[in-house]
Amino acid sequence: MLESTARTLVVDDFVPWLAFVQTCLRQELNICIIGSAIDGLEAVQQATELQPDLVLLDVGLPRLNGIEAARQIRKAAPKCAVLFLSEVSDCDVVRVALGSGARGYVLESEATRDLATAVQIILEGKRFVSHDLINCDDSP
Repeated sequence: MLESTARTLVVDDFVPWLAFVQTCLRQELNICIIGSAIDGLEAVQQATELQPDLVLLDVGLPRLNGIEAARQIRKAAPKCAVLFLSEVSDCDVVRVALGSGARGYVLESEATRDLATAVQIILEGKRFVSHDLINCDDSP
């Protein structure tokens, strides 16, 4: 359990998954969900306005993909930690996503195992990548 409640924005275009993630975060980590978005442009707008501590972001989003949204969010809310939560496991995509300023990448298929740990680790300023993607992370 986190000692302080992280203000979090959750972004995914599949609404049932979005609801599942929000529920998991609230139950497992006492996370405060301050907003949600279903596309990249809305995510950037909300992050700019709300200045969250954490943004969970899918790669494949309508109107503005998650990677470009992450770049814009990092400029608009520089103190915000970005964690990708996506079904995309292609190493090239993972590397570009992490290069956008994100601190972590969790595969949706590993979310029940990795999400809570990933959130805690990246809020400490460290990096997290799902076990199946370790070979995709070039960081030291």
